[in-house]
Amino acid sequence: MTYLKAADGTTVQKVNIANGPSRAQLMSYGATLTEFRLDGIAYSLALGSTDLESYQGKMQYFGAIVGPIANRVAQGKALLDGQSLKLAVNENGNALHGGLEGISQKNWQVKELEQNWVTFSVKTSDGESGLPGPLEIMVSYSIQNDGALKIEISAKSEKPTFCNPAFHGYWCLNGEGLSGHKLMIHADHFLPTNKALIPTGYIQSVEGTPYDLRQPIDLPAEISLDTNFCLNGSGLREVATLATDELAMIVETDAPGLQVYDTARLDTSPVIGHCGKPYVRHAGIAMEPQVWPDAPNQPSFPSIALRPGERFSQTSFFRFILK
Repeated sequence: MTYLKAADGTTVQKVNIANGPSRAQLMSYGATLTEFRLDGIAYSLALGSTDLESYQGKMQYFGAIVGPIANRVAQGKALLDGQSLKLAVNENGNALHGGLEGISQKNWQVKELEQNWVTFSVKTSDGESGLPGPLEIMVSYSIQNDGALKIEISAKSEKPTFCNPAFHGYWCLNGEGLSGHKLMIHADHFLPTNKALIPTGYIQSVEGTPYDLRQPIDLPAEISLDTNFCLNGSGLREVATLATDELAMIVETDAPGLQVYDTARLDTSPVIGHCGKPYVRHAGIAMEPQVWPDAPNQPSFPSIALRPGERFSQTSFFRFILK
């Protein structure tokens, strides 16, 4: 275990877990996956940095657990049991990933650590970033015998609140960028958005649109992707495949949505990534299992309300197959 110091003086812990052909490095700041490696591959499949300061700046969401409400909430406004909440806004007047002081910017506690798994926890205070609480969130990362990465997120609250934390990992399977990748998503519908990337409220069929990824498409796609796909089925199931000629990553989740961001707007300059240079446009792809964005303002979307005595839970697997 390695110890670093965050800007607020707290101790950030770096930990390593491994099993079968896979190994990962994580840190308590943001409960962040900083590296993921497979035997026989010389580079990390997860984008990131060895430098803590990178995650407090241009890489603030890379590999982190974001929230308490992942994605965007229009104008930071939400109505809960007749009470109007004003959430912290940080992107074009909207709330994104919990605001400037979201859980990705907190130093979590390492609760348990074993050879192949680690559990982090964090607690927000009542009213923090505009949300009722206190809210306690836990995430466990584990590597399975076959090398798959399993991520389990859970949460509970002492007051009625909203909760939709998500893993915000960026992936690149060839160490070079999105060119040479193919993407398939099991989704018959997606959420169209306005220019601020806020859902319009319409649940649109992918049929006849560039968002029909039910068969593999070449990346980068003909349209920029920063899109929530409304996943087919329910419960833990296979929802997406990212693949090159040599390697495939299969995503399984019990979440109803998958936010896909193709890094079309990415530029971490001057911050350096694992590749030895800044990450730029189409350096990788974020695949974020979650409940649909702006859910508090869209009655037809799955709810993210969390009440005392209830438990939020989400399980996802990222499985890797060498061809």
